[in-house]
Amino acid sequence: MTTDTGINNPLYTLLQDEKIDAFNKKKQSSKNLDLNGAFFRGLDLRKMDANGLNLSNAYFRGADLRGVDFSNCNLEGASIGESKISGCFFPKQLSADEILLSLDKGTRLRYS
Repeated sequence: MTTDTGINNPLYTLLQDEKIDAFNKKKQSSKNLDLNGAFFRGLDLRKMDANGLNLSNAYFRGADLRGVDFSNCNLEGASIGESKISGCFFPKQLSADEILLSLDKGTRLRYS
């Protein structure tokens, strides 16, 4: 049995098309929540249900992430450079300094 991961995941296509409601609905019945290395540059992902997602090494430069709750997902190695993050919740393993460094300089998020 093959596993759809990252860009091969059908959920990824829904996010690329900014079909957030369809993504959230399909995610509820999906057992595969691996979006490792996904590319979300400049996308409007507000209202995305990120609970349980593996977003490690994802690239969010310039994305609109306002209000997304990332607290229960894997963001290790992700980059949020120049994204809109107002109202976001981040995993407790990420320090405020680490988040700001990624936001301002585009560095990859490192868990402490």
